[in-house]
Amino acid sequence: MSTRAMTAGALRARGAVMFARVERVVDLNYVGLVFATVFFALSVTPSLLPRDWLFQGLVSGINAAIGYGLGCVFEWAFQKWVRPRIPLAPLPSRVRYGVKVAVFTSCVIVAGLMLIQSARWQRLTTSLMGMDGTTTPAYLRTGVLSVAVGVCVVAVYRTVRALVLALGRQLNQWVRVPRELAPAAGLLVLVVVVVTIGNGVASRAFFAVANSAFSVRNDRQSAYAVQPWAPERSGSPTSLVKWDTLGYEGRWFVSNGPSAAAITEVTGIRAREPIRAYVGLESAAGDAAAASLAVAELERTKAFERSALAVVTTTGTGWVNSAAAGSFEYLFGGDTAIVATQYSYLPSVLSFLSDRDKAAAASRALFDAVYARWSVLPVEQRPKLFVYGESLGSQGSEEVFDGLADLRAKVDGALWVGPPNSNRLWRQFVDRRDPGSPEVAPVYSDGLAVRFADGTGGFAGAPEWLPPRIGYLQHPSDPIVWWSTDLIFTRPDWLSEPRGPDVSTQMRWAPFVTFWQVTADLTNAQGVVDGHGHRYSGAVLDAWSVIADRPVDAMTRDAIFAALIADEQYEEAVK
Repeated sequence: MSTRAMTAGALRARGAVMFARVERVVDLNYVGLVFATVFFALSVTPSLLPRDWLFQGLVSGINAAIGYGLGCVFEWAFQKWVRPRIPLAPLPSRVRYGVKVAVFTSCVIVAGLMLIQSARWQRLTTSLMGMDGTTTPAYLRTGVLSVAVGVCVVAVYRTVRALVLALGRQLNQWVRVPRELAPAAGLLVLVVVVVTIGNGVASRAFFAVANSAFSVRNDRQSAYAVQPWAPERSGSPTSLVKWDTLGYEGRWFVSNGPSAAAITEVTGIRAREPIRAYVGLESAAGDAAAASLAVAELERTKAFERSALAVVTTTGTGWVNSAAAGSFEYLFGGDTAIVATQYSYLPSVLSFLSDRDKAAAASRALFDAVYARWSVLPVEQRPKLFVYGESLGSQGSEEVFDGLADLRAKVDGALWVGPPNSNRLWRQFVDRRDPGSPEVAPVYSDGLAVRFADGTGGFAGAPEWLPPRIGYLQHPSDPIVWWSTDLIFTRPDWLSEPRGPDVSTQMRWAPFVTFWQVTADLTNAQGVVDGHGHRYSGAVLDAWSVIADRPVDAMTRDAIFAALIADEQYEEAVK
């Protein structure tokens, strides 16, 4: 045998030894690796929003870990029930080594090719939204992060498995649980402990700490939010609500927004000073007291003598969309009153997890108090009554009403923006939409009472829209609207039907994968340009114009829109 052949054989043998050592340390399951690669490949396919390498790496790592786990279960089931019935001779070690190297190499190559293709898909998605796309070299960092995340998830699982086995041994030794049942008993004990802690001490402690942390921001004073002197604003010297109790978002809301002079300048029509009434968490103790104080503020400012009154349900920290409020005020020439209350210190995402009941309770208390005072007025002297809510605020606002009949009997119009998928009324309207209308742009009962718009056009429906008008704004690419736990096992209609104009035609549904993709999109819902994702500022003016039946000519509309955009840019720059 030649020296070269001997050297090559020695290198192969040395490589096999090193591979075996690494394999013992890593304890890699190759069926699991194949499944992990498939799940990784699916996870880098297009989602609702463009994702940078960091978000994609987190999502893909979790998906790969799920795939790895499923592959391990599949391999275990095969070895336990199928392999004993199939007489197969064991493969030589050299062949096993070659197969494993081939599987590992193929998985790496497939993952790399999918990352390159994913970068192209990301650029396609950003182009649909008029945004700059990523570069392929920068996007390849996704692979490194995905491996790190996947390894961490698997390591956590193995740690939990070791803990379960240890508990099983202790139960077998001290409680005399049969050895065959000990692992299951250990798992049961661990699950009971984790669930008990998770539903009790841990969850309460987490949200208590979060609430305390975000209450610090609530108390922070912005140099750009100055106490108003106009009596039409809460927090003014004549107000029943003290300036220091309004909270961060409340102080911004009452100290900014268009004045009578600004409205007059933009519209060319003499305007009144808009009324903005706001009650913070520290302004009153409890929802009922806050609602009573809000009504007292409306009484003080003579809000019930205005042309239009809007009851707004805030989101999370008490935020009110400045564009939505300003649009309402411009369209009515300032002859308006807007009232809102704060129900939480937490941002919208955490509020969605912990404060959904609070949002509904606060919204119901406020609307019922306002409606009780409004309804005793003579019909001809009442202002038009509207409700508005965005994101979680739309969910809280919806919960005030028992159904469509109750809603139409109590208000003169409703505008709900970016509604979460779990909204009760929204879900009913969408599920009962007219045949042939897609979920992203549904038509309910020919649009006679309720209509939907995606921001790229008007509200869809028949020419006649009966008052009171109820409208929803929902972008096809808004993950807040389309996220649901049903995505884990069920393909939604919005992925079975033709896509919305800003959603890639390459997006496909896959079990688990799509759920994690859209879940990741939630964290970046407002990280895109206006008109996509959860950014609706550019659409609320036209929506209010139609719902409130306040048409304006094109020149005035453009002037109002420019003023709203300038205010929004100022807010984003200084807040």
